[in-house]
Amino acid sequence: MECLSESFMKRRRLYIAGLAGLGLIILVSIYKCGSDGVRQASEIRKCFFCDFAHRRQGPPPILEVETDEYVIFKDKYPAAQHHYLAIPKEHFDSLKSLNRSHLGLVQRMESGMMEFLKTKNVDPKEAIIGFHLPPFISVHHLHLHGIFPPSDMNIGNKISFMSSFWFKKSEDAIHDLEDREL
Repeated sequence: MECLSESFMKRRRLYIAGLAGLGLIILVSIYKCGSDGVRQASEIRKCFFCDFAHRRQGPPPILEVETDEYVIFKDKYPAAQHHYLAIPKEHFDSLKSLNRSHLGLVQRMESGMMEFLKTKNVDPKEAIIGFHLPPFISVHHLHLHGIFPPSDMNIGNKISFMSSFWFKKSEDAIHDLEDREL
């Protein structure tokens, strides 16, 4: 009976590793991998997240939170019951385009997301809060995900939002920014 159990567990681990690998292949095929992170001014002007943040294009999503620096709104394709995005009003392509001078902005976005989730009766410690990293970003405008409950997520979303080289939890992003040059 123990051999069967060990064999089953080994097959299960291989199956999960295979799914994770398949998910990675799918992510790579979906997202643009050839981007060098440099965007033309015309591309930035066409950024619909910038339009949302500045209420220039309609119908924008309902802005749940708006500050001088960032807005929070519900994700168009939620991975769970509560899936929100915090985006800065200033355009940044991704977390990779930030340096230590942006540390305060990222900390305030994280804090704002946590406070907002509390208003939805969500314990932020139980939520997934973080950033996708290039080339695994679908929108070239910095955005922080706040997702709860993780148990609502399908296997593809669990892979997409697991802490890895394609997704960085907000606290890890903050630690990385502390070490970056100005």
